[in-house]
Amino acid sequence: MTRLNEVFAEARADGRAALIGYLPAGFPTRADALPVIEAMVENGVDIVEVGLPYSDPLMDGPVIAAAVTAALAAGIRTRDVLKLVEGVAATGAPALVMSYWNPIERFGLDSFGAALAAAGGSGVITPDLTPEEAEPWIAATDEHGIDRIFLVAPSSSQARLAKVTSVTTGFVYAASTMGVTGTRTSVSGDARQLVERVRQHTNLPVCVGLGVSTAAQAAEIAAYADGVIVGSAFVRALQEASSPAAGAAAVAHLAGELAAGVRAGRR
Repeated sequence: MTRLNEVFAEARADGRAALIGYLPAGFPTRADALPVIEAMVENGVDIVEVGLPYSDPLMDGPVIAAAVTAALAAGIRTRDVLKLVEGVAATGAPALVMSYWNPIERFGLDSFGAALAAAGGSGVITPDLTPEEAEPWIAATDEHGIDRIFLVAPSSSQARLAKVTSVTTGFVYAASTMGVTGTRTSVSGDARQLVERVRQHTNLPVCVGLGVSTAAQAAEIAAYADGVIVGSAFVRALQEASSPAAGAAAVAHLAGELAAGVRAGRR
């Protein structure tokens, strides 16, 4: 059983969903990224997604895109991402890399899988890789014992859900709505139906992301999903802070509120 599997099992035993937090590597700065993530974990984030900065983040809204651009401008590269994963893994939380396909392909599939495993990483989320093009990646992740996480959306047909879940390990990432990342005033009603449809094809945990920013939204999703994914809200808290220390404090506070939300979802 991997650390990722263990965390989902622990959350199930507690009668709650897992809280998954995202932060791009190198943001708000190279030095401050790990302390911020440590604050997230200390205040209730169960699983951490480390974003691999990429110059063409098609799925990302303006909040995350701005953070990624800043990280790239500061010189953050794939080796820095792997170093941050090592630090995250040391907290005890499973560390996942969220990456578009091009950087992994350029690094080398086997090299990336080996380096991530050596850093203590648990898996990779690839939002723009399709199962039809994933055979070499499936082989690499199997070889190095890391999870490969694919996305489904409300528009996914039953046949598509069957295909995606057949090659996914770790958990299924269910996008709550069509479109890019970003906080929203409400979570799409399609999310619950999507989770129910995915469960017709797999026993893997199903986690919902895109648009979650408040404890109430986290509780709403936690009532039916196995995990709640939050990204833009954490990044925005850092962007609006007056200093890295203030940002870490804001992120810690938000993590605590969201953790309370996921624990309230099934009461």
